[in-house]
Amino acid sequence: MGTARRRGHTVRRGHTGRRRGALAALFLSVLLLLPTGCASGPSLENQGEVTAPPGDSRNLTIGSAGFTESDLLATMYGLLLNQAGYKTSTLTVANRELYEPALESGQIDVVAEYAATFADWLNAKTHGANAPAVGSPDLDATMAALRKLAAPRGLTVLDPGRAVDQNAFAVTRAFAREHGLRTLSDLGESGVEVRLAAGDECVQRPYCEPGLKKTYGIDITGVDPKGVGTTQAKRAVQNGQDQLVLTTTTDATLDDFGLVLLTDDKHLQNADYIVPVVNRSRAGGKGVATALGKLNGVLTTRDLAAMNQQVDSWRRLPEDVARTYLRENGLLP
Repeated sequence: MGTARRRGHTVRRGHTGRRRGALAALFLSVLLLLPTGCASGPSLENQGEVTAPPGDSRNLTIGSAGFTESDLLATMYGLLLNQAGYKTSTLTVANRELYEPALESGQIDVVAEYAATFADWLNAKTHGANAPAVGSPDLDATMAALRKLAAPRGLTVLDPGRAVDQNAFAVTRAFAREHGLRTLSDLGESGVEVRLAAGDECVQRPYCEPGLKKTYGIDITGVDPKGVGTTQAKRAVQNGQDQLVLTTTTDATLDDFGLVLLTDDKHLQNADYIVPVVNRSRAGGKGVATALGKLNGVLTTRDLAAMNQQVDSWRRLPEDVARTYLRENGLLP
């Protein structure tokens, strides 16, 4: 998904030492093969039940998926937890197939996730790849489904804040001015034909070409398979080869290409609000929830996009950007 996306990953460093993604993944894969002195989630015999009180370990490992936004969130989580008296380290594992089992087993204690995406991922893991999706544009329904799926795995999903990183569509500013566009409904009502730069899966995903046609009546003449939010996709729209690009709401580089997002006014996209997910037996107590909950009152989608931009376009370190943001918002001294 470009440089700051949750599905296209790069590598980064941690709070208390630099760990490269490949080594971290190898280390973690070895950990997952070892017995864990005490089980953190329910056993097979009592799957679905919560049998132990929430834990409150003072030494916590925060997981990062290795892309800019995940790095920023992991760093902010660490700083807030440090202030609350916890010692933290960060482990980068650029693969949900590895870090989610590590979260269940307690090798990772805290990770920032995306509500609808994680709900659907756990649902597929639990009920099979063809299980009907449980993530939806309805945040309450999505959170209820996510928590129901997470609990039997020994995971607690904390409250979401205001920041959401969901799929979004952009056009050039000139194109928007020419056709009077502010929303996706405006684009559909304009009757303008558009070619869409996106991933090749867009032709069948309900949030992409089929949804744009059905929900908004947008006249899509074809999908240009240049990826989701990639430089190539945005350049194709910038130079007029395509007119619409699939990206995300926290894309940090839209200004660089003269692009603007069109509002998803009929809520086609799923509720991918950012939520902390913790291992219940190690980090399920009130201390962690209170510390991380402080971010909910301040962090917005726009804030997150601006921080992504500082890292991706201005080349600032995630640690510096995260610390400055927390200080400016009164969450750090």
